[in-house]
Amino acid sequence: MLHVKNITFSYNKTSVLKSLYFDAKPGENIAIIGESGSGKSTLLKVLYGEYDLNEGHVFWKDKEILGPKFNLVVGYDFMKYVAQEFDLMPFITVEENIGKFLSRFYPEEKQMRTDELIKVVELEAFAKTKVKTLSGGQKQRVALARALAKQPEIILLDEPFSHIDNFKKQSLRRSVFKYLKDKNITCLVATHDKEDVLGFADKMIVLDDNKIIKNDSPETLYKNPETPLIASFFGEFNAINNNLVYANQLKVVKTSNLKANVTQSYFKGNHYLIQANLDGNNIFFEHHSNLKKGKIVALKIEV
Repeated sequence: MLHVKNITFSYNKTSVLKSLYFDAKPGENIAIIGESGSGKSTLLKVLYGEYDLNEGHVFWKDKEILGPKFNLVVGYDFMKYVAQEFDLMPFITVEENIGKFLSRFYPEEKQMRTDELIKVVELEAFAKTKVKTLSGGQKQRVALARALAKQPEIILLDEPFSHIDNFKKQSLRRSVFKYLKDKNITCLVATHDKEDVLGFADKMIVLDDNKIIKNDSPETLYKNPETPLIASFFGEFNAINNNLVYANQLKVVKTSNLKANVTQSYFKGNHYLIQANLDGNNIFFEHHSNLKKGKIVALKIEV
């Protein structure tokens, strides 16, 4: 169990994290979201012991996580941190990078473990390739596999799929997050991408103004976003009559008190995103077909 108790942290008197409380159970996946500068990456670094706290405590089970004032070497064996910058060895192969810190006394076990992780991050075709020749996304996958090599109890991921091509992201997410669940590894992932959260995270922590404003399941927060920040994370939304309404909750009907003037249509594959003017404000809704500019439509909110 990870216990975060009233932690406060500042950079040179500039407050970054203010009085944060939360827990994470073994095997639980916690997503951390917030705008740029909200403290997501800093929180992961604090949890890893890279910085000293101004106030509060962080515990993994009965072990307190302490910063550089107390540890000559940052980090703990039971915890791994994958940053946005990859600290890899460029002149050796993918499999050598992953197996570098595994015991050489058990070569067969080492090779099996390396092969397993190469499969998890879907790099089988590049096992014998030197890291220096890989793309940024491939290097990110090597960094993920290497962090998992020694079977940590908790892993901290900072935008773990940000460098990876869109066509590869979905299958890779499923593979990595399934592996973490199967191995009962606690995961905290800082992200700006809802696809890293929906379908994978057990809880979602929302940071705003350096504080936690919400800590709940993604489903609960999606259905009851409460603030524009939360709604915007999940997609296009509108503020109508003091309610936050997603674009997919507005439907075109024959008659309604809500009448909007279409100003733009955007093709989105299985639907069109329609921009319209409602009482002088821009709104967005989804529709199965293109709508011409200037068309007046009646809209209904379907929650």
